[in-house]
Amino acid sequence: MKIADLITWFEAWANPAWCESWDNCGWQIEPGVLQEETRVLVCLTPTLAVMEEAIAENANLIFAHHPLIFNPLKSLRTGEAIAEMLRLAFTHNIGIYTAHTNFDQVQDGTADVLAQILELKEVTPIEVTQGGLGYGRVGLLEPFLTLQELLATIQTRLAPPNLIFSPTADLQQTISRVAVLGGSGASYISAVAKTGAQAYLTSDCKFHQFQESRDRNLILIDAGHYATERPACDRLVQKFQSLNLDWVELSQKDEDFRQFFA
Repeated sequence: MKIADLITWFEAWANPAWCESWDNCGWQIEPGVLQEETRVLVCLTPTLAVMEEAIAENANLIFAHHPLIFNPLKSLRTGEAIAEMLRLAFTHNIGIYTAHTNFDQVQDGTADVLAQILELKEVTPIEVTQGGLGYGRVGLLEPFLTLQELLATIQTRLAPPNLIFSPTADLQQTISRVAVLGGSGASYISAVAKTGAQAYLTSDCKFHQFQESRDRNLILIDAGHYATERPACDRLVQKFQSLNLDWVELSQKDEDFRQFFA
């Protein structure tokens, strides 16, 4: 399959037109690789480490969830990360394509994969966008879990370096309805509260957002940006593998940009 055909297939599933106005989905760098046989490295965030990995693997496409370019560039200078990525992309003929908020909404996208990891049933979006798709997912735990069991399940299945949750008096309370949203989902706390969810798994939550959740009787669980979105990249690799591409792998140089002192 040529790169152009792969992108056509993907965009029929996760339309870049669904991208939010503040976002930047689609081609970040296209150095003339559309007619090449696809050798794709999938990652969460396109970084210099991932680019060096792509070069070493003779890949010609980096397929990322996070955009390389968010805002209009005012300059490109030697030593800057984006400038270096651009130089290497054209030198080694490697394209960079991003699927961000469009990938968040679709079936088997970031939210759906989280819901599947927790084995949620009767799943619906937290916020519907179009055609039954939308941001986040909310569903039922079967069987029900205690809060302590739910936290242990998240720790085991996502392996976050640090798991933060709202103050609660009872780790043995029964949790039956859970909402999930990979990445920065604190802005959806109000919408989640209206779904009847007792717990909400997301990331990048601030101090007062934990207070807001507590005041809404919602247990907020922050597992970190990397841990809540990286599994969807792995699922994307599986989908690409089913297309019999020339070569596809999940990046081993993807990074969680936070470290925690033990």
